[in-house]
Amino acid sequence: MMEQELDLSIASLGECRIPSPMTGVQFIDGIRHVLYHSDLEEVGSYFKSGKMPPFFEMAGPREKIYFDPSKLKCGIVTCGGLCPGVNDVIRAIVLSLHFHYGVQTVFGFRYGYEGLTYKNGHTPLELSPAAVNDIHQKGGTILGSSRGPQDVAEMVDTLERLNVGILFTIGGDGTLRGAQAISQEIARRHLKISVIGIPKTIDNDISNVQKSFGFETAVSEASKVIYAANNEANGAWNGIGLVKLMGRESGFIAAYATMATSEVNFCLVPEVPFSLESLLSALKTRLEKRRHAVIVVGEGAGQELMQATGRTDASGNIKLGDIGVFLKEQITSHFKNLGMDVTLKYIDPSYTIRSMPANPHDSVFCLLLGYNAVHAGMAGRTSMVVGFWKNEFTHVPIPMATCERKRIDPAGKLWSNVLSSTGQPRNMR
Repeated sequence: MMEQELDLSIASLGECRIPSPMTGVQFIDGIRHVLYHSDLEEVGSYFKSGKMPPFFEMAGPREKIYFDPSKLKCGIVTCGGLCPGVNDVIRAIVLSLHFHYGVQTVFGFRYGYEGLTYKNGHTPLELSPAAVNDIHQKGGTILGSSRGPQDVAEMVDTLERLNVGILFTIGGDGTLRGAQAISQEIARRHLKISVIGIPKTIDNDISNVQKSFGFETAVSEASKVIYAANNEANGAWNGIGLVKLMGRESGFIAAYATMATSEVNFCLVPEVPFSLESLLSALKTRLEKRRHAVIVVGEGAGQELMQATGRTDASGNIKLGDIGVFLKEQITSHFKNLGMDVTLKYIDPSYTIRSMPANPHDSVFCLLLGYNAVHAGMAGRTSMVVGFWKNEFTHVPIPMATCERKRIDPAGKLWSNVLSSTGQPRNMR
């Protein structure tokens, strides 16, 4: 990211004049920030040139808030694919609004942005502490979800009609772009409605956010699958365990699950191209030496090896070819032609993993994301997402979260560590 592009300023609806009803908490004052860069040389270069280094606004409760809680109504919407922890975030938002600020009315809009339009007829749920009491124990989202754009004007009409003051949007890149469009329409109408995003992506690919909720649960569940694949591979002469994990454009789940188990011999991710010939050659060498192998592949890897589908989903994403099935067929055919017997077990746990409840660590993370989203909204912040950077919760402008996909750097430390763990050739092109 070029430094001239680092506009980390946060939009606000106006001056905060109302004393917060919260007591006994550590309030964040206006001078608390989180540096974008952590390297001393990078930070020092700004000071040497007479510039202030870029920084995020620190998240947390403020002593003065913008909205009057006694008059405020809020809304929550969840969009895109399922992810561990969505219900945890919903619950945290409702509990914080109710118990920290005394907000009595929270609408849960059904089935994503569809719930904010007229034509679909989805009646909002009334979310109270009792209604969300045990939802964190369940996977999925109690509000339902959907993909694809909706009419922005209609969605803002709904917010106006219901007198919603803060809209919380839980979703990934497409959801956040939709939140930005809603925020822009609100500004065009000169309305005082805050839009706060909570980044949701199991792939952990939101820019300028250190990690997203559900990712740790996904890695934990994927690790269990890899252990099973390794046992299957070890149980047969020339056994091969092949596991496909989620990761359209970013291979973070595959990379971290690979390192978590230390049982993987080949990790294939979208960011690092490989050729079928190189993979099959390296796999043959591995089997001749050890008589078993485990391969983990992110769903977006190796797409250039297959015929493009040419189709898109409701969100406009290109429908990927199935790299798992492709590799299974190619590996089986290759060794059959060589006259070399192999036993291949293929496992695709993608939808099982994403619909799991959050693990305890993710649940804590979700709770704090929800709390900080509420604090930001109550302080009149808008057109932003709650981020996490250098182990601090931050406020991130939506454009900075959606400017590009966060991806593994093939020349960086993470991929170097993956290669150290697997022992696979650095170059398999």
